[in-house]
Amino acid sequence: MILPNTKDTIHKAWLYRLLSGIYDEPQLAGFLYFKGGTCAAMLGYLDRFSVDLDFDFTGKKEDVPMVQKKLEKVFRKLGMEIKDRSKNVPQYFLKYPAKDHERNTIKLDVTFPPPLANKYEPKEFADIDRIITCQTIETMFANKLVALIDRYEKNESIAGRDLYDIHHFFFQGFTYDKEVIEERRKKSVAEFFRELADFIEKNITETIINQDLNSLLAPDQFQKIRKILKRETLMFLRDEIKRSS
Repeated sequence: MILPNTKDTIHKAWLYRLLSGIYDEPQLAGFLYFKGGTCAAMLGYLDRFSVDLDFDFTGKKEDVPMVQKKLEKVFRKLGMEIKDRSKNVPQYFLKYPAKDHERNTIKLDVTFPPPLANKYEPKEFADIDRIITCQTIETMFANKLVALIDRYEKNESIAGRDLYDIHHFFFQGFTYDKEVIEERRKKSVAEFFRELADFIEKNITETIINQDLNSLLAPDQFQKIRKILKRETLMFLRDEIKRSS
């Protein structure tokens, strides 16, 4: 994972500590499948920093209390403090020891139930010597495409990192799983891409891009991408509209 600032080394270490602790518990490893920006960055699919841990929960509703109990055991063992949590799903804001005014919080978020179309595969994480079941890159890409609008519909927020990731995945030539998009948006891929392009055109501003990305990219990388990010992403989407219509 690329670090834009040397201070982020501590946060990266805590991400790996927490991930290792989770996957050292067989029952957690069987229910929590890794995904999201941090997963993509750790696997080399993304060239930016990422600060949270995201998972798909593949168990049943009655398994949730057991998973919460085992997760909280891991947190205690690592010396992490629970700042906030959800009662219904395994979702936590965790604090780790850090100097004043430095990053000290990790959000652990779980999707339950995940889309049925999601696909997974075991991947090696050499930095922590673990094999972890993760979303495939095609599933990650499809979910990231949907996330830009979905985040706004649920929370009325827009994350510039979603736009960056979409652009980067297109630029790398990755493919997306059409079934995930169709399941989550209940429409054809062509219709969705038209919707997404319109949303980006109307709602993504330079301010949104600057605020969300300047702490996740190295300064020179941020300066190179911020002026062309929206324009090139719209170009990729319009090409996909033509191909899928």
